Amino acid sequence: MKILISAFEPFGGESINPAFEAVKRLPEVIAGAQIIKQEVPVVFNLSIQQVVARIDEVQPDLWLGVGQAGGRFDITVERVAINVSDGRIADNAGYQPVDEPIDPAGETAYFSSIPIKTIVAEIRNQHIPASVSYSAGTYVCNHLMYGVLNHIHKNQLEMRGGFIHIPFLPDQVVTKPNTTPSMALELMIKALETAVQVMVSTTADLKQPEGATH
Repeated sequence: MKILISAFEPFGGESINPAFEAVKRLPEVIAGAQIIKQEVPVVFNLSIQQVVARIDEVQPDLWLGVGQAGGRFDITVERVAINVSDGRIADNAGYQPVDEPIDPAGETAYFSSIPIKTIVAEIRNQHIPASVSYSAGTYVCNHLMYGVLNHIHKNQLEMRGGFIHIPFLPDQVVTKPNTTPSMALELMIKALETAVQVMVSTTADLKQPEGATH
């Protein structure tokens, strides 16, 4: 089994992105699966193009996108990607779309095809905060998640995919308000490794409440 894990470069004035810092430290093999790592530009359209090209090249069984969600305190496993790009800030190429469809001919949204609730439960079993997220935002993370799931759907690929957001690293919040949450890199690595183990071992998801009231 092969798993492509795509993680973003720094953006928004940060000098580091915990997403790729964690991914590049993952083992080369997890639960018997080969781990293929990819750093992705925080650029609309180009991010999708690069990941789709890598998928076509290596033909993985699973895809996992990883991004930074500064301000969140836990590991958040995304449930859905929506067909809109609305950049609060410009991407790393200076482009800032407003209310633009990612694929004008695409579905309104795509749900993750990895066992999100099982992943959350197993990460919590490692004593790491985790939850299901019902919004991947409207920036490049959502853009990429939608783009890859759209590619899988349109080409009827025999693969599953999903996306995980991780918090800031402690070093990133030193100059931010003292209530800004962060997480140690070692915990992020452990959480991602746990997520991959679940993805390899099962396609079934737990039937338990992980919803949100707002």
